[in-house]
Amino acid sequence: MPEKRVAVASKVGLHARPAALVAKAAAAQPVAVQIAKAGGNPVAAGSVLNLMTLAAGYGDEVIISAEGEGAEEAVEAVAQLVATDLDA
Repeated sequence: MPEKRVAVASKVGLHARPAALVAKAAAAQPVAVQIAKAGGNPVAAGSVLNLMTLAAGYGDEVIISAEGEGAEEAVEAVAQLVATDLDA
C-alpha cells in the first residue's frame, strides 16, 4: 500500500477551504484515499468533515495512503495539495 508523509502547509491547517480542496481532489481519485495524523487512525480523505476532525494544523505531519490500481498517483496528487499553502 503506497503511502506518503507530508507536512500540512496551509496556515489554517486542514480546515475550511484547504480541507474542501483536498477532499475534492481525494474524492476524484480512482481509489479510496486515506489520511491520518502521525500516530492516529486513518480517515477517508474524500470527506471534508473527516479531514477537519483530524485537527491537523500547520506543520503537522500527515500520512496519506491508498490501495489498488492507481494508488501511487492518487497518493501523490493528494500529498501535493496538502504540502501546498492553499490559503495563498
